[in-house]
Amino acid sequence: MRTGIAFGSNLGDRLAQLRQARAALSALTRISEPLYFSSVFETEPIDTEPDAQPFLNAVAEVEFTGHPLALLDALHEVEASFGRPSKRPRNAPRAIDLDVLYAGNLVLRNEEIVIPHPRLHMRRFVLQPLCEIRPELILPGHELTIAQMLSSLSDSASVEFFAGDWSP
Repeated sequence: MRTGIAFGSNLGDRLAQLRQARAALSALTRISEPLYFSSVFETEPIDTEPDAQPFLNAVAEVEFTGHPLALLDALHEVEASFGRPSKRPRNAPRAIDLDVLYAGNLVLRNEEIVIPHPRLHMRRFVLQPLCEIRPELILPGHELTIAQMLSSLSDSASVEFFAGDWSP
């Protein structure tokens, strides 16, 4: 099933960490071609500590065979390999942050995961990179395409192109 994954980093060598996380994602056993990756964007931190550093954000879409919870568990393992604790304050600075954005036409809501991601449609730092690779995507439960969501977004947060090629 076509599955969207968000990448974010605002600690240390942010681009190197995104590259390492991309390589780790590509190596997962249930991930297969085609793999699509957006450019990397630098974004101002939102709802974080006042001295938080800017984020680098990107989005991938992959073919994933399995339940989204299995993917979420694998993404949490990748985050842990970067030293991210499983229990952390919301929106705390992080070396790597990986989120499942959507999984085909699946709608899922439980204590562990909500698909599509409940705030995806309100976040320029996710919509901008996602629009690069899937502008015509319509998420389950939504009527607008990703491009339409992005153009109608009132969020004025800064999202600036950072790097086009971030392959490992």
